Amino acid sequence: MFLRYISSPICGIKVSIISLGTWYLPRSSEKDEYGIYRIDVEETKRVFKYAYDSGINFIDTANRYHGAVSPVPLTHVGYAERVIGKIILELGLERESLVISTKVAGEMANWPNASGLSRKHIMWQIRESLKRLQMNYIDVYYAHRFDPETPKRETISTFNDLVRLGYIRYIGVSNIPASDLVEYQAIADKYGYEPISFLQYKYNWLERDIERDVIPIAKKFGVFLTVYSPLAQGLLTGKYIDIEKKQWIVPPMSRGEISEGPRRMFIEENLRRLLLFIEFAKSKDISPTQLAISWILHRSLQLGVSIIPIVSISNVKQLEEIVSSLDVKLSSDDMKYLDEIAK
Repeated sequence: MFLRYISSPICGIKVSIISLGTWYLPRSSEKDEYGIYRIDVEETKRVFKYAYDSGINFIDTANRYHGAVSPVPLTHVGYAERVIGKIILELGLERESLVISTKVAGEMANWPNASGLSRKHIMWQIRESLKRLQMNYIDVYYAHRFDPETPKRETISTFNDLVRLGYIRYIGVSNIPASDLVEYQAIADKYGYEPISFLQYKYNWLERDIERDVIPIAKKFGVFLTVYSPLAQGLLTGKYIDIEKKQWIVPPMSRGEISEGPRRMFIEENLRRLLLFIEFAKSKDISPTQLAISWILHRSLQLGVSIIPIVSISNVKQLEEIVSSLDVKLSSDDMKYLDEIAK
């Protein structure tokens, strides 16, 4: 296994080729007073230690993440940030060796200005995220979603101010329509603001919509593209399929138990594709998980864009499997075949 670090034409920061995500964290079998699963903090700590020792320096979270429930109620927002801060301190990890990203825009309270990309909301939440993370600054701060009610210049100028104030190092945007993304970057260029350096969108072998518009933009501007759901919310691991019966299943304690996301993808066409995908992984003597991550890394080379998969982990064994996918080699014929069976 050889863990690479990459930079981009627009900024010099070096990040690991894989990012550790926190939308989904190791869960305990116990539930809290609200009936929501608790986070297994000790297993999460082991995951972070293994990631750090393996060379993963890029950790992704968001102010709304909890780690064991979706959608996240207001009673549980911010918990993932608290866990990250606690674990980094307890493990004694050097802050400057890490690249920490978080996000802003989602609802954080039940009053006006408790969500969105206004100057008021962003300036409030940057302080709250720093408190939860127990840090002095954040490396990458993303606009988590598009806010049509706030002028674009207000948003991008506020992010620029955060860089100047030392609260953040780089600006990112996530899930924003391609046309609006171009406008944000144009405003930054016009007024001499810090540019957008990181993008974050959904991307995996099954879900490739961003190849039409976002990826060409990422290539044009030379930015990092971090991608969530690289395993299609677990579908590409094969755990939601009974291979012998060729039908969908929901394993106990899986993500499918806490989120409708995976179950919404339980359609006949995806079942057909995944059975072929799993069969191909078997022929290469690798797991479906390794094939899914390796496909993204090889696709990154094909497209000429720095694409970084964000992986959420239930236990150390899963992370070991994902890290080992860096050794997987896929030929041009392999990639062509995977394109064909995805159609």
